[in-house]
Amino acid sequence: MRMELVEAVLGVVRLVPPGAVLAYGDVAELLGHGGPRQVGSVMSHHGSGVAWWRILRSSGEAPPGHEAEAFRRYRAEGTALRGDVEQFERSGEGRWRVDIAAARWSPTEADFDRIDAISEELERQLHKLSVPDDEMTV
Repeated sequence: MRMELVEAVLGVVRLVPPGAVLAYGDVAELLGHGGPRQVGSVMSHHGSGVAWWRILRSSGEAPPGHEAEAFRRYRAEGTALRGDVEQFERSGEGRWRVDIAAARWSPTEADFDRIDAISEELERQLHKLSVPDDEMTV
């Protein structure tokens, strides 16, 4: 995994406010780079230092193996959930998921400016890596 993509994905994740979420594919689309699998891989391997629970599958399911921790964080942030929410809260049993339609983050104009800056830096870094160092390229 290219560290440039890792930093760009984590940069976008840092912008997502409490109570809001994005699907892996949303992050890739905002960056204009990669896809849901690449974003999922970044989050799986490098996402522990950011609000990982705010980036999830398009189905609204929490990251596998982290459902209980994600649930606690969603409840604390007031993230829209659906399914057996009260049952899961009482007993740890029952199926639930994030209501993606209600909780999906809508970036502000200022957020889009930040995302554009992250995306442009990613493009510069990837271009720099792809240009041959043959002293002939302008």
